[in-house]
Amino acid sequence: MNTSLPEPDQTLMYAESGESAQVLERQLERNEAVISELASTLKRTPPRVIVTCARGSSDHAATFAKYALETQLGIVTASSSLSVGSVYETRLDMRDGLFLAISQSGKSPDSLRNAEVARAGGARVVALVNDTSSPLASLADVSIGLQAGPERSVAATKSYLGTLTSVLHLIARWKDDAALLAALQALPDAMRQASVQDWSALVEGLAYARNLFVLGRGFGLGAAQEAALKFKETCGLHAEAFSSAEVKHGPMALIGRGFPVLALGQDDGTLPGTLAAVKEFSARGARVWCAASGSEAETALPIVAAPHPLCAPILAIQSFYRAANALSLRRGHNPDLPPHLNKVTETV
Repeated sequence: MNTSLPEPDQTLMYAESGESAQVLERQLERNEAVISELASTLKRTPPRVIVTCARGSSDHAATFAKYALETQLGIVTASSSLSVGSVYETRLDMRDGLFLAISQSGKSPDSLRNAEVARAGGARVVALVNDTSSPLASLADVSIGLQAGPERSVAATKSYLGTLTSVLHLIARWKDDAALLAALQALPDAMRQASVQDWSALVEGLAYARNLFVLGRGFGLGAAQEAALKFKETCGLHAEAFSSAEVKHGPMALIGRGFPVLALGQDDGTLPGTLAAVKEFSARGARVWCAASGSEAETALPIVAAPHPLCAPILAIQSFYRAANALSLRRGHNPDLPPHLNKVTETV
C-alpha cells in the first residue's frame, strides 16, 4: 500500500466532484440568455439531424445527449466518427444539421478538424466547452460554457456532470418543458444529497476485483460508460459497460458465481428490464450492486430520488464519483494522477 496517498476527502477528485451542484447553479444563471436564444433559433429552423462530436468522458455525455435529444425532441442524433474528418479528410453533407461538439479543453485537433468539416458541410456548430477561450469555442457558431471552473484532477467529474445538465437546460428551453426546467432548479440540492450517499459496500466489494460489468440502459447507458471508464483510469480495474439488454447478447456468458456487476437504473420504461437482469445475475451467484429504485438486490446501493427520470443518471454518477475516489485509494492508486494519462489528450 502506498502510504503517501492522500485521505479520501483530500483528493482533487473528491473536492471537484463535490462542486457539481454549484456548477449547475452557475449554468442556470449565466447560460440562460445564450441557451434561450439558441433554443429560439432551433425552434424556428429545426435541424434535420444532430451529430455529436466527442471523446472520453465527453463522448459518454454525448451518449446521454443522444437518448435525451431523441426522446424529448424526436430528432435523430448520431455520434460522429472523428477519424472520418481528421484522418480520412472526408467532406460531409451536413446541410440543415446541428453539430454538437463536446469538450472540456476545446483543444483536441481531431475535434477541431471535425467541427471545421461540419461547418464547411453546412451545419450549425454548437460547442459545449469548459474553456470558453479555447479554439473550439472560437470556431463554433454558438459556444455554451460548462461553468465548471478549473478542473485539475485528470479524472473529469464536474465537467462531465456539467455537460449533462447543459444538455438538459437546452432541451428544456427548446421544448418549452416547464417540468424539466423545474427539475433542473431542484437538482442542485439532490446532487448535494447524492454526494454523501454511502456506497462503501461497493468500495469494499471491489477492493480486490480484477474485472466487472457496469450496466445501464436508455438515459443511463452513458452513465454506465462513464463509470466503467473511471474504474479503469482511477482504480486500475478493468470494467466494461453494457446496456442491460445488450448484455444478454453474448457478454452474459461470463457472468457466473462471484462475477462483479454494477447496475444503474432510472424510473422509466427501462427499469423493469434492469431489475430483471439484476435478479437473474444474482440468482447465478454473481456479486451484483444495484443503484435503482425498487431494487431488491441484497447489495442495493442507496440513491436519491430524481426530480425527473432524465436527472437520475446525474445523481447516480454523483454518488459513484465519491465511491470511485475511495476505491482508487483503497486499491493503492491516486485518483488525481492516473498512470500514463494527461488532462488534455490531443488526438489527431
